[in-house]
Amino acid sequence: MALDLSIDAQAPKAGTPPGRYLFGPVADFLMLGGSAFVILPILFLVPRDYEGPLAATMVVVAYLVNYPHFAHSYQIFYRNFGRKVRGDGYDRSLQLRYFFAGVIVPLIMALFFFYGAATSNTRLLGFAANAMFFFVGWHYVKQGYGMLMVDAVLKRKFFDGRDKKMLLVNSYAVWILAWLQTNTAVTQGQYYGLQYYTFAAPPWITDIAVVAAVGSTAATLLMLVSRWRRNGGGLPYNGIVAYVASLYLWILIARINPLWLLVVPALHSLQYLAVVWRYQTNVERDVSDAARDPEPKILSALGPRYRLRVLGFIIGGAALGYLGFSLIPFVLTAMIPYDKQVFGSSLFFFIVLIFINVHHYFLDNVMWRRGNPEVSRYLFR
Repeated sequence: MALDLSIDAQAPKAGTPPGRYLFGPVADFLMLGGSAFVILPILFLVPRDYEGPLAATMVVVAYLVNYPHFAHSYQIFYRNFGRKVRGDGYDRSLQLRYFFAGVIVPLIMALFFFYGAATSNTRLLGFAANAMFFFVGWHYVKQGYGMLMVDAVLKRKFFDGRDKKMLLVNSYAVWILAWLQTNTAVTQGQYYGLQYYTFAAPPWITDIAVVAAVGSTAATLLMLVSRWRRNGGGLPYNGIVAYVASLYLWILIARINPLWLLVVPALHSLQYLAVVWRYQTNVERDVSDAARDPEPKILSALGPRYRLRVLGFIIGGAALGYLGFSLIPFVLTAMIPYDKQVFGSSLFFFIVLIFINVHHYFLDNVMWRRGNPEVSRYLFR
């Protein structure tokens, strides 16, 4: 998808209201979640014989979309990390959150995986897979809520505190129900050759979760109707599409079609990239020489320097994603001997994938918090 990076870097910044879209009405709709409503019906028409080719296609998409989405979070989080943990321009609470997510969390996970591998405790490592699925679902619904808030700010269609609480309660209710359903449907399985186990929950807990999810969904619909009336028939529709897709299509009914399970991670990643690319564009436009032609002159065909820097950020994310998800675990597998009869042939791929997925949740939980000065400065221009 072509990015609209043509905004004049010399345009006045102070007093300029936020734009109505991240990239445009159609691009925002498709990237934030609307593409799910187009793709899912089509998948029901695809014969199961095509599951193999689709899986192979999604492997390629992973390199282009999924892996960069993880890598971009590291690029942004650890940029000027020393200044962040020193509290230079950040309040005490945010400073501690940066230190915890950036230092303590990866250290704890590294020790956990080292202990599990050193003691050949495959059951302990298997619980890490369940933890990943837990945090991934939580991350999906929180991102959907965040996309709605971003679009609400861009459209000037705000939600009050009570509305936000309702949206969050519904997010958590749907997520918990989906997690309980998965634990009921899948009691054990294999992930990269390692056995993992889910947590059995009594049926009455799932019944309560169903009631909570249905009730909160109904209350959310009533709230949106009320908000629509108060806004004179206006809502942040692309944000609502992102919220609905994240909660219901990507989490609650993710297992409705085996082919759909292959596509959902890419759609979630695309949703994330829409915000990150706009954010990074605004970061680069804020540099003093952003509007100048790049050097050497042959690169001037790509436009001003800030466009070239954004492109470098995207390419760097793709390279970092390949390094983290493919090259590093491949090298570790080749260099470090371990008992493949116990752990299988993909131990380091298992560890790296879970490490990045879980750590990604903690990074985002800090970076995109309300009150982060970088978010307020660069995201809503």
